Amino acid sequence: MEFCDECGSMMQAEDGMWTCTQCGHEKPRNAETEAQMVTTQSQEESEIIESGGGSSGLPTTSANCPECDNDTAYWYMQQIRAADESETRFFVCTECEHKWREDDH
Repeated sequence: MEFCDECGSMMQAEDGMWTCTQCGHEKPRNAETEAQMVTTQSQEESEIIESGGGSSGLPTTSANCPECDNDTAYWYMQQIRAADESETRFFVCTECEHKWREDDH
């Protein structure tokens, strides 16, 4: 399992790269991280969870995209600072898939 250096979310392996499922950050896969991966044959199908990635399944809200001026975006919240700080809101445009964030300061 690999975690994103930018936001700490779990990454998935795609085309020789690790891609973050939340912020889209990418980094190359290498032999060192591949050696740490473990696959077991004894898992039942009911134990396996498949992730489609992308923004499907996220709720939508009215938010103006700074790139294309679309007025609808997917959103999610994530704690990226200290526990006593508020969560950061992330948005993904439903049209152009531009990603941006809002946090309280």
